[in-house]
Amino acid sequence: MLIARRADTRARADFATWKMMAKLNGASALPPEAQEFLASYQNLLAQMSEGEATEVTIGAIYKAYYAEMGGAGTPPDVRPRAAEPAADNVTAFRRPAPPKKSASVGAAFAGPQKRPLPVALIFACLVVVYVGIRLYWR
Repeated sequence: MLIARRADTRARADFATWKMMAKLNGASALPPEAQEFLASYQNLLAQMSEGEATEVTIGAIYKAYYAEMGGAGTPPDVRPRAAEPAADNVTAFRRPAPPKKSASVGAAFAGPQKRPLPVALIFACLVVVYVGIRLYWR
């Protein structure tokens, strides 16, 4: 079953990659077996809907990967077909909202917090030290 899951995951990922490369006119850079699967997918699209053609093609890739990975016999059915979404359901990445800073109970008991020195004050101290050293060496 572990080989079956790996083969199924790899088949779905590879098919999505190959399909995207075909949409970006990069299908000629794919290996010959990938081009054959894409050609069979295009033939299936003429006969059935996109979702059905996608599942049939992924099933063929899965069977090939299962045999390649050392699976014996017919590959087991890994995913229920009705509950599986189409391969094109890609959602956009959204950054998580930054945490809101609020006054918590623990912050009240933490004691006084140090304030960082302003940059101008640090620069002024460095100038005073530099001038003092220059005057001392004269």
